[in-house]
Amino acid sequence: MIRITRAIGFLAFLAFSIRPASGQQIGKYVPIPAGSEADHALAEINGTADPAQKLALIDKFSSSLGQGDMAIVADDLYVNYYIAQKNYEKAFEYGDKLFALDADNFANAVNMVRAASEKNDNDKLAAYGEKASGILQRFKAAPPPAGTEAEGWQRQKAATLEGNKENIAYIEQAMYMVAYKTTNASKRAAMFTHFAQIFPDSPYANQALGVAATSYQQAQNIPKMLEVANGLLAKDSNNIGMLLLLSDYYSEKGEQLDKAEASAKKAIALLGTAQKPEGVTDEQWQQQVSLQKGLALSSLGQVNLQKKDNPQAAENFKSAAPLLKADEGSFGRNQYRLGFALLNLKKNAEAREAFTQAASVNSAYKGLAQAKLKSFEAAAKQKP
Repeated sequence: MIRITRAIGFLAFLAFSIRPASGQQIGKYVPIPAGSEADHALAEINGTADPAQKLALIDKFSSSLGQGDMAIVADDLYVNYYIAQKNYEKAFEYGDKLFALDADNFANAVNMVRAASEKNDNDKLAAYGEKASGILQRFKAAPPPAGTEAEGWQRQKAATLEGNKENIAYIEQAMYMVAYKTTNASKRAAMFTHFAQIFPDSPYANQALGVAATSYQQAQNIPKMLEVANGLLAKDSNNIGMLLLLSDYYSEKGEQLDKAEASAKKAIALLGTAQKPEGVTDEQWQQQVSLQKGLALSSLGQVNLQKKDNPQAAENFKSAAPLLKADEGSFGRNQYRLGFALLNLKKNAEAREAFTQAASVNSAYKGLAQAKLKSFEAAAKQKP
């Protein structure tokens, strides 16, 4: 079974968290009256560039004014200060203190993910990313406050989420990248599946499930591969990657051949009208479309071979060959399959050429093709 992969694109990470306006804040809002002692103290802290002096002023603010909800402000000052100084352990310490005071402080979750990302602490990044997901889910499900109309509350929530859009995207991208860089296929698959569960509204959710399915395939966990792939197709019936994955698997196994055929044909039809994604060059897009069409044609050929329709199998394999040349594994397998279709048609010379092509590239089928070529040689020597 060949591994079907998809080109994945990512937006650039934000370099820092973007603070929403007070009316768009998720979590407790602590008002700072203009002209108050706290207002003057914060102005002095923000206007000080010297790190030692800034920390001394934050300590003073915390000890003199950091009581009640103002402690939230103090801890937030410490978090941002220590992130700026790259003292991530202290940033985590004060971030956790802030969560103890305001469990739904989304800005703090963004800062914690940022600190974990800069420290390359993937475990903490995953933990704080999950905390951020919980905050967002509770906010979306929150009923209207007393005295607020339901319709107005829905508008306010929508505006707040829009105001936090870039921070939400930052967290999703950070967590996606952690999963993507995970080398263990089983762990990577589980992480992507979990990502789609905790960020179901993310534009990356379906993409994550697609990578999860191919990762389960790489881990040879076929039941999970089929579960995720079929689940994704139930949500997105035009997902070309999953149509190819299933047509490839079923045609190779000789199972559900009608489903394999339908999936491959649908993928080819969709590729004919597919739009090039942003950030992908025309050349890259053409290469991707050609490879995917070649995979679909090779799956169709294998379905034909399983159904003993050798003429149609040979035709589809021949059509797939030039499209698959850029991928040695796919090309080698296609030519090996073509060799058998031609043998069944008693076109031995053409079959030998197909096996020769399969043996000429580095793929899992190289040795198998070489063995078939030796059988040709042995048969030739036995002739009188």
